[in-house]
Amino acid sequence: MTITPRSPRLLVLSTVLLAVAGMALLCVPHGQQSPTPVAAPPTAAVTARPPVSVPSTDRTPTDDTAASTAPEAPTPSAIESALPPHGEGAAGDRAVQRNLETAWPPDLPAADERQLLAVGRALLRADATGAGRARWAAAVFPDTGQAVAPAFATAGFRIQAAIARRDGSPTKAVVHLVWAGTDRGGTFTDLRITDWHFTRTIKKGTATWTPLPRT
Repeated sequence: MTITPRSPRLLVLSTVLLAVAGMALLCVPHGQQSPTPVAAPPTAAVTARPPVSVPSTDRTPTDDTAASTAPEAPTPSAIESALPPHGEGAAGDRAVQRNLETAWPPDLPAADERQLLAVGRALLRADATGAGRARWAAAVFPDTGQAVAPAFATAGFRIQAAIARRDGSPTKAVVHLVWAGTDRGGTFTDLRITDWHFTRTIKKGTATWTPLPRT
């Protein structure tokens, strides 16, 4: 079979027909066009934010959290060594006594300590208020027997704490006293400190503690 080549004329005619058809399509009324999908409006760019953790009010704290937020409990040594504030009254005397006993552990026989405390308390009262001053030897109070105005009133005088300890030697001792009182000017002061020193002597085969003069 012989194939007849296409004529250039036929090609030109085909091109013209295609062009006319394209123009006809463009002239079709707008309402008859196939619906064109509507593009969705552009969405605004949203900046990503890190999630914010909101603490829960009913959450049970963990051990680590409780340890970091709970206040530290004071140590026993800190409690024992703390003195009460001035003016607390007799309610604070027990803390003062504990403080003295903690600072100076006992180092005397119980009988010697009792004797020293009894004499030391009496000496302090006589020295501060004049009560019982005449019973002591002139070596302790050189002005014994003379009219001496007491420095502190008997009313309100109070020994807050007292301990008796060795004073560097088995034959020497000291009584530490903390006390409160009102002076002649009417001023009340507590947590005053006074020391009375003693020496151990033997009288008629009996050991006794003799007070030394105040220096």
